[in-house]
Amino acid sequence: MKKLLSLLMIALMLAMPFTAFADGDGAVPLTGEVVYVYNWNMYIADGSEGSINVNEEFTRRTGIKVVYDIYDTNEILYTKLKTGGANYDVIIPSDYMIGKLIEEDMLAEINYENIPNYQYIDEQFKNQAYDPDNKYSVPYTWGNVGIIYNTKYVTKPVTSWSVLWDEEYAGKILQFDNSRDAFAVAELLLGYSLNTTDEAQLNAAAEKLAEQKPLVQEYIMDQVFSKMEHEEAWLAPYYAGDYLTMAENNENLAFCFPEEGFNMFIDAMCIPKNAQNKEAAEKYINFICSPEIMAANLEFLGYSAPSQAAKELMDPETTSSEVAYPSAETLSRGQAFNNLPTETVQTMNDLFNNVKASDSGWSLYIMIAVIVVVIAIGVAAYLRKKKRNNY
Repeated sequence: MKKLLSLLMIALMLAMPFTAFADGDGAVPLTGEVVYVYNWNMYIADGSEGSINVNEEFTRRTGIKVVYDIYDTNEILYTKLKTGGANYDVIIPSDYMIGKLIEEDMLAEINYENIPNYQYIDEQFKNQAYDPDNKYSVPYTWGNVGIIYNTKYVTKPVTSWSVLWDEEYAGKILQFDNSRDAFAVAELLLGYSLNTTDEAQLNAAAEKLAEQKPLVQEYIMDQVFSKMEHEEAWLAPYYAGDYLTMAENNENLAFCFPEEGFNMFIDAMCIPKNAQNKEAAEKYINFICSPEIMAANLEFLGYSAPSQAAKELMDPETTSSEVAYPSAETLSRGQAFNNLPTETVQTMNDLFNNVKASDSGWSLYIMIAVIVVVIAIGVAAYLRKKKRNNY
């Protein structure tokens, strides 16, 4: 209820005209321009539950239509861009993927003269290792990974990643369906860096994940919302911002920052080098960075704002949350992903695919055996019937 009231308050504030965009009620006739945006699934306020519809509001105030597409992982984003599967004007990858895209010369430099609202981004989120000169990216959100669990069924204290290997919860455990996040869980449990390139350590992490596999209900991404909210699963490693959304729908859910450490990340807005409408892209990024829009967007999403000006417009209960805005002591256990060498990424992907497919051969053999038995029974029955008819 508090979240809804906060969203309504922000919505009323947003109803006031932005003279920077237009006069009157803020509406602008369509210009015929289009901006193509590629973002994570369930990662923007869309008008549901009383929230602002960010893309429609951008169109209302600029006259530029938004064509919006979604993806589940950074790797899907990369593959689509690399293979030329589509052209986008704005993309929102995570830190390590931004580093990879910069390294491969796949991003355009941003003209900050067109993004005056960049002034509201806090200094601590600028000059990051993945974009040290702030040439290619503008922070969208930041957050952390931890363990979401259901207190109705998980009654033992949850402090460690090791709970995801607890046989007591077999069949009720979820795991990331992307190699980087899944390996991070195993690496942290084994005491390794999230950015290890050591092949022996990668193999050890894969073995740890293979050890977990019999307990895993499903390798999953955004389907985690339904699984956890409806109590089909009890434990899942996932993003803190998404936990806050799930907790709105199931009061039995809780969150843990594991003692071994966790991944902390920044997702940022970038412009691909082959963007067709760079000027519209910069207008879109500037719009997202306005404190009012960022506050309304992230109030709905539950993710953390990289802007003190936006935080000041948000519900104090949200901004005081230890999950959304952990203490410095908690954050000291966090590690950011770096852009890893291509060969390391390929090794990790291959190992992860092997883990997930490790029993597929046996399943195939079992299926073939069942088919053979069914055929044999059918043939035997036919021969018996034929023999009886001969008599």
